[in-house]
Amino acid sequence: MKKDGVGRRDFMKTTLAGFGGLFFLSALDKQPEEKRIDVKGKGRKLVYRPLGRTGLKLPVINMGVMNSDNPNLIRAALDSGVVLLDTAHAYMQGRNEEVIGSVVKGRPRDSYLIGSKVSLPQDRTTGRYTEGATETEFLRKLDLSLKRLGIDHVDILYHHGVSRKESVLHEPVLNAMAKAKKAGKFRFAGITTHSNEPEVIHAAVDTKFYEVILTAYNYQQKHVADVRDAIARAAQAGLGIVGMKAIRGGFRLSPSVRSPAAALKWVLQDPHVHTIVPGFTTFDQLETDLAVMEDINLNEAEKMELQKEASLPGLYCQGCRECLGQCVARLPIPDLMRAYMYVYDYRNLAMARDLVLSLGLPSGACGECTVCPVRCSSGFPVREKIRDIVRIREIPAEFIA
Repeated sequence: MKKDGVGRRDFMKTTLAGFGGLFFLSALDKQPEEKRIDVKGKGRKLVYRPLGRTGLKLPVINMGVMNSDNPNLIRAALDSGVVLLDTAHAYMQGRNEEVIGSVVKGRPRDSYLIGSKVSLPQDRTTGRYTEGATETEFLRKLDLSLKRLGIDHVDILYHHGVSRKESVLHEPVLNAMAKAKKAGKFRFAGITTHSNEPEVIHAAVDTKFYEVILTAYNYQQKHVADVRDAIARAAQAGLGIVGMKAIRGGFRLSPSVRSPAAALKWVLQDPHVHTIVPGFTTFDQLETDLAVMEDINLNEAEKMELQKEASLPGLYCQGCRECLGQCVARLPIPDLMRAYMYVYDYRNLAMARDLVLSLGLPSGACGECTVCPVRCSSGFPVREKIRDIVRIREIPAEFIA
């Protein structure tokens, strides 16, 4: 019996090399489904894929809105063929959802899709939920998100920021989502994971509750083979797969990602990934995404570029969490590294500051140890980066746009 998509042997048979194992797919057997979109008189044929068994068909790239509060850019994305807008309750302290609400107001509700996310309080070092992670709090945040967006339901509601199997199964969240779905407040139940992705993905499949998975997936992940295998299992079980972090750190101008288009195409070579939601903040970046949506095939020059980049050490945290057991102060190092990325890649100081303040750090973080015992698996100077990023606590909120 022939399975959907491309099997493991096909995945591995062309190239496997570099940091974490870089592979390229052979040409796919099936011709991609295309849909013609007219944008200001210019016709584009965008590649579409079904989102698992949800019944939705999406272009292979949609918009991660997290870092954009420009309504004109969001409007242009929708007018250019983007269908799904990805946001979250916490993005920009709610302003992100408000901006999206202003853009979609008056548009036919069946002309766009919205995925939003709700997270609950966690112990940052263990990933376990704390006392405040209640059903009531989850539903309160969802209702506020719907109010900000100005709609009565979102299309995908994500249980956000999960890194442990036991959190996937957190009963208050499952109960809240079941009630909200029954009330018509969302259509499809999703879950998101930025670290320990394989464990989370497998657990989500096993629940038979979730319908969509939003996961970090890129060619620079050290455990990319495990992530790939977990994604394949989830897709074969009928779950919709949405990729994020395809370009680690966004459209940065650093030596480690010189070709954002190639990085996006690399993820889309996996037929088990149905769409990706890169964050873009400029019209030029939107054009890059639209070009990839028309042609997802990697050319030889792009493959060579990715192979070069895959051999370079990444600039940002892999989220492996190996550092947590080494820090005598039990600092939430992966979260601090994520805040560092928000500042130096995303240029999103407000999000970085909100994250750092939420961590409840001691006043002299990384000031007590004369020698840092943490040995980062990626070779990052952990103490140096932490000392740098915690300074953001001293910046008054009114000075950060």
